[in-house]
Amino acid sequence: MILLEKIMEISNVTKEYIMGEITVHALRGVSLELYDGEFVVVLGPSGSGKSTLLNIIGGIDSPTSGTVLFHGSDIAKASDKELTHYRRSAVGFVFQFYNLIPNLTARENIVLATELSEDPISYESLLENIGLAERGDHFPAQLSGGEQQRVAIARAVGKNPAILLCDEPTGALDFKTGIQVLQILKDFNTQYKKTVVIITHNASIGGMGDRVIHFRDGLIDRIDTNDSPVSPSEVSW
Repeated sequence: MILLEKIMEISNVTKEYIMGEITVHALRGVSLELYDGEFVVVLGPSGSGKSTLLNIIGGIDSPTSGTVLFHGSDIAKASDKELTHYRRSAVGFVFQFYNLIPNLTARENIVLATELSEDPISYESLLENIGLAERGDHFPAQLSGGEQQRVAIARAVGKNPAILLCDEPTGALDFKTGIQVLQILKDFNTQYKKTVVIITHNASIGGMGDRVIHFRDGLIDRIDTNDSPVSPSEVSW
């Protein structure tokens, strides 16, 4: 893979939580670079620090120490106003549980996100891309779990973020539906040239990644590079 522009540089990031008299070291000095348009899979067991890192990259948590440079600006030192703008414009989030607004239709859930962006992607094209053009007027309760996750992905991509962050996006889905969701994520990565970061405990998904980041005990254990990433249809678990 030819890596293009470096969009994020994480240097020696630590994160500590105080729980009573106990200090939990969630991250112990993590350094990582992310590049424009790459597909990254972060693997590791529960409690290894994957979600903490994702939250810091997304600007919804801050490190105890270290720097998180996005296009050269340290979001670890950003003001609340600057972080709000960063979250609105630069990052999209996809979670295991879909977090759709129940009293809005699929279309309205997507439109709500695009209205936050100065350069949104057309909600019509997004509904088409996720295969739900005919179901845009349905409410979340009228959609299957896989359909809801597809809407959640379209909502995250709709504001045209530089980085799409996915926390266990297939964790609540059966195998067949999970593969469909992985295909949509890969299609967005390819079509819109967006950086996609998926964290998962499912090692099989690692074959899709341009790079695979292995986490253990708050540290990066190793980084593997895939010269020939597999397609979602080749993933099995």
